[in-house]
Amino acid sequence: MRTVVVYVHGLWLGGGESFVLLRRLSRALGAECRAFKYSSAGATITDNVASLEAYLGGIEADTLHLLAHSMGGLLLVALFDPARVPGTRARRAGPTLELPPGRIVLTGSPVRGSLSARRLARLPFGRAMLGPTAGEVLAGPPVERRWPGARDLGVIAGDLGVGLGRLLGPMNGPNDGTVMVDETHLPGAADQLRIRSSHTGLLFSAEVARQAAAFLETGRFARPSRGCPG
Repeated sequence: MRTVVVYVHGLWLGGGESFVLLRRLSRALGAECRAFKYSSAGATITDNVASLEAYLGGIEADTLHLLAHSMGGLLLVALFDPARVPGTRARRAGPTLELPPGRIVLTGSPVRGSLSARRLARLPFGRAMLGPTAGEVLAGPPVERRWPGARDLGVIAGDLGVGLGRLLGPMNGPNDGTVMVDETHLPGAADQLRIRSSHTGLLFSAEVARQAAAFLETGRFARPSRGCPG
């Protein structure tokens, strides 16, 4: 039985930052782990999701788990949008793409939009720095997304408020220094968890790796959520 875990990176990253996390997951799950690279600041959400779909469609596996950090989680949510026609820019009501069975974990993903991104977009050259994808899914007005339940999905949020997002203004409420905890809340998720970590620290935390492995294997995190909404 072949198990593959695919990691989807966030804004301004390229996938290499996941090396420690994926190595830990590979050991815990006996899985082959890969990082999907996309143009996080140079392409639209539609084009990036189409690239992700094509990449995943070329993987032969019995079980295919997905793991995302930050904006990468928005690509996964869009990928499984039941109104999207796989492989096209069009949308319709109906099933999503067919992939091998598996689960999904989002880490530090602002699925409801990002206060930090909205603040950056208001600065000179800020929107250009964000690029088309972040400009559309992060810097717009806050949104209420719901996971359609295509497969079990778990959410990990950090609450160690140390990060570059704080340089853009105060963050009133639990946050990881870049993303507010309540921005990660996704109704329809199977489980949600708060961990003492900064935004970047989520990628290097042994506890995040342990919890992600538990969820990918069982559909639940290894301990109850701590103060996460919903």
